[in-house]
Amino acid sequence: MNIRVKETADETRERIARTAEELFRRMGFAKTAVADIAAELGMSAANVYRFFPSKTAIVATICSRCLIESEAEVAAAVADGGSPQERILAAYLSIMRYHKENFLEERRVHDMVLVAIENNWEAIEAHKARLCDLTARVLADGIAQGVFVAHDPGKVSRHIQSALIRFCHPVLVAQNIGDEDQEGALSDSLRFILRSIEVERSSLP
Repeated sequence: MNIRVKETADETRERIARTAEELFRRMGFAKTAVADIAAELGMSAANVYRFFPSKTAIVATICSRCLIESEAEVAAAVADGGSPQERILAAYLSIMRYHKENFLEERRVHDMVLVAIENNWEAIEAHKARLCDLTARVLADGIAQGVFVAHDPGKVSRHIQSALIRFCHPVLVAQNIGDEDQEGALSDSLRFILRSIEVERSSLP
């Protein structure tokens, strides 16, 4: 006899969030109602509201998962070897490609991205700080290797992030899709910035 294992609350929340994300991608965020999500799951809208107080709260959960995924990809990029300059470039390329591939090439997701940014500012600020920390570690490695002059890695990392914002902010990346060689522009911009702290001039790929 098959015994159905009862789903935990966390598992139900995750199933609702993933189903909602699929509908947002298929129908668009604005056109997807909580009732549509409930119908897709075969449950009542009231049951969805037991786990999420609003559609915006569902987006917050989706946003948190995406931030974790992006951070994991950046961490893998900076750990993949190469010079400090190459590792930092790989980190920012990873961020830009993530937004292009997972959000902005699907135009119906754009509204969801805007909602996530507007309503999850603290989570996104914490995410940006963790990305800065990853870059700071590479800068510290560069100082230890004699590649970079002595500096405050945390401060320089924040300057780099601010200077490259158009390559890692999802809305700005969206605005420039198809307008230029974004990867080449990112490489050129980062090369220019890193020259200010290099012990001697070197080149990025």
